[in-house]
Amino acid sequence: MGTLALMGSSCTDYLDKEPSSEVSSEVAFQNFNNFQGYVEEIYNCIPDKESCYWCTTFNWGEDEIMNAGEGDNHFSHQMDLGNLRYWFNGNSQNYLGGREVDPTSDDKFNHRIWGHAFYCIRKCNLGLENLALMTSATQEERNLIEGQLYFFRAWWHEELVQYLGGLPYLDKVLDGGQALQEPRLPYRECCERIAADFAKAAELLPINWEETTPGRANSGHNQVRATRAAALAYAGKALLWAASPLTNGDPDAIAPQPGSSNTYAYNQATAAKAAEYLGKALLAANDSKSPYALVKFDYSDIYNHVETTSSDNNYHEIFYTVSQNWMQPGSTECVFRGPGHEGNGTNWNFAKLWGSKINSLVEHDKIIHMPTANYVNYAYGMANGRALDDPQSGFDPTHPFKDRDPRFYHDIIFDGFRFVTTTIGEEGDDAQFREQQYCDFETNGTMRHDNLGSRTGYFCQKLIPHQCNKYDNYYGWSFSLQAYLPYMRLAEIYLLYAEALAASGQNTAGGCTLTAVDAINVLRNRVGCAEVADDLKSGNALMETIRRERACELAFEGFRWNDLQRWCLLDKAPYNLKQSAEFSRIMPNEIIEVKDASGNTMKISIENEWYRNNDPRDAEVKGWSLSTIVERPFTAKHYWFPFPDSEVYLYEDFKQNPGW
Repeated sequence: MGTLALMGSSCTDYLDKEPSSEVSSEVAFQNFNNFQGYVEEIYNCIPDKESCYWCTTFNWGEDEIMNAGEGDNHFSHQMDLGNLRYWFNGNSQNYLGGREVDPTSDDKFNHRIWGHAFYCIRKCNLGLENLALMTSATQEERNLIEGQLYFFRAWWHEELVQYLGGLPYLDKVLDGGQALQEPRLPYRECCERIAADFAKAAELLPINWEETTPGRANSGHNQVRATRAAALAYAGKALLWAASPLTNGDPDAIAPQPGSSNTYAYNQATAAKAAEYLGKALLAANDSKSPYALVKFDYSDIYNHVETTSSDNNYHEIFYTVSQNWMQPGSTECVFRGPGHEGNGTNWNFAKLWGSKINSLVEHDKIIHMPTANYVNYAYGMANGRALDDPQSGFDPTHPFKDRDPRFYHDIIFDGFRFVTTTIGEEGDDAQFREQQYCDFETNGTMRHDNLGSRTGYFCQKLIPHQCNKYDNYYGWSFSLQAYLPYMRLAEIYLLYAEALAASGQNTAGGCTLTAVDAINVLRNRVGCAEVADDLKSGNALMETIRRERACELAFEGFRWNDLQRWCLLDKAPYNLKQSAEFSRIMPNEIIEVKDASGNTMKISIENEWYRNNDPRDAEVKGWSLSTIVERPFTAKHYWFPFPDSEVYLYEDFKQNPGW
């Protein structure tokens, strides 16, 4: 049976039970506790992008590439080949689909967007149709339930629509005795209906669950609850997508095609509506009662993510926590995420996918996620706030790591970086690892290896610390490492607001007094990067500045593919390229002799004294250039994922996406 067919099945209860244990609708929906239990299952269905399988993938733009050979079964590699059908393959290891799901499971492997979306949408519609049965409840309790149901009906539609285009917008419980006949709607109409449901949710949801009577009864356990700020932000996001250049070029299309659309041509009226919601979202998020706030960016040692003062509210803790008893990350900046499942889950899979597999320095599966050099060059500009290719940036290709945006040093592992912080022995079992203590990423360097090292000249430590290796052992049980990637965080609301203002031509919106430039400067001031220069404050130059800021701030968080899609750039150079950094060090490596575990003499190459005694950002190189690894064979059809064939054969009005 297809996934869509599940929407027409007869169902009056939300858990599979033995017949003798069935609960009537009157009891299930009677009071807040019972009804909230019904809603909790929807939260439980939200996939963990990072750990929904052993070696997951979620960065599908030009931002990331997998290592050669071992990563071939991953969806990101198959995308590089143009094989978007692979998303529903059982081996694709992505959070959208490809596996059986179980909405009641505590196992993080049992949750996917495609497998759960229509089930959860049905639950929302069933709940909304049964609100009258909530007789033993206060108005506040009814509002909380109704607000969550509208929020999730919109959210599950939104997660599908951004990849698959227009869908039937399901706002009622379908009769299981009737044949399916719901037509696919235009993409823009879907976005507008999603926004309307989020707006309705915002009217009902609280600023802070801890300030509600039910929330106080569950104090300390409300972090993942949908709030007014989240609903307003998602409403604005959906309308910004509806106003996008892709949609604006073909507003009535179910799956708009890029054609000759101008990447800066937004629908201004729709963008203005988006800005209104996003301005209100910022006001709600910054309300004195709100649980949200931008985290600090305050490091005494930025390479090792050591805070200047002890804190549980610093930038890296949006993405991971260490030695905090498996506490879920997100801190005060996470606006919406799933609940996460099981402590120690990060250690067994996700933590071991981000560094060198040479001699198993990073253990477990030989899979590596790594940033592309062209994306690093584009997203991470200079400390003066300018892009590397800006004539006024001051970028020096003989010192390519110097004076970069501070987020570069937080997120990116580059040449000369000390990857292993503990001391590695000079002889015995440890000798073979000495040459990997400091990253040698020059062309043909010791850690430049297509299969086991870096193909691009970079690794990444934004989402997982570089100490996840067999010596520092952050993925060991004693460090209680926990990682989880938010679906939305406060910084993105600032970015969406700035883009909506720039697209609509407005100065401010939604009662928020910030301009687009102000919103970007809030994020730059947080990290110590220079504010937007005067010559970049208007027109296409401003929009490019906002887009690059989005690429930097949200790097590797799973948004890039959709950004390139809605800006009509997926199939355009250089956004269809994945490239490596090629260069030679000025200071050569040392060749030394050591004894291996058997007492045999072995020669290894190690960094010379300069790299051990100086900051790697100051290193001088020669021959700096980019080399293309992959040119993705994208055409217009690749702007939308194809549906599984089993779905498009269900009924005539449900059409496959163009070209598939």
